[in-house]
Amino acid sequence: MSKTRAKKTLVAVESPTVAFDLVVEAAQDGAADARDLAVRTWAATSLYAAKFVYTVCYTVSFGVVFPSVLLAQSIPRNNEVVRGLIDGAQAAIHKVDQLRSPSSDTAVPALTPA
Repeated sequence: MSKTRAKKTLVAVESPTVAFDLVVEAAQDGAADARDLAVRTWAATSLYAAKFVYTVCYTVSFGVVFPSVLLAQSIPRNNEVVRGLIDGAQAAIHKVDQLRSPSSDTAVPALTPA
């Protein structure tokens, strides 16, 4: 609420013209106050949404990355488990490459039984 309107409401209304002017000014002040409130509400809502999205993304990424790194760091290096994981990953990559781009020397499996 503006200060000028609060002061003018204390003044006695002398004529209908003054009363009408007071009503018009009050309506304009109310519209300005509503605009200011809408801007502040939008800014507060945007800030809340941004904080919410940040918190959700941080929580999910921490919940995925931390256990993955912890698991990766708990496996000892240079042993049969690690070499088996590496060999298995390379074999899987090779198989996917074969399935995605069959070459002329690789026979395409028949769709009907022979």
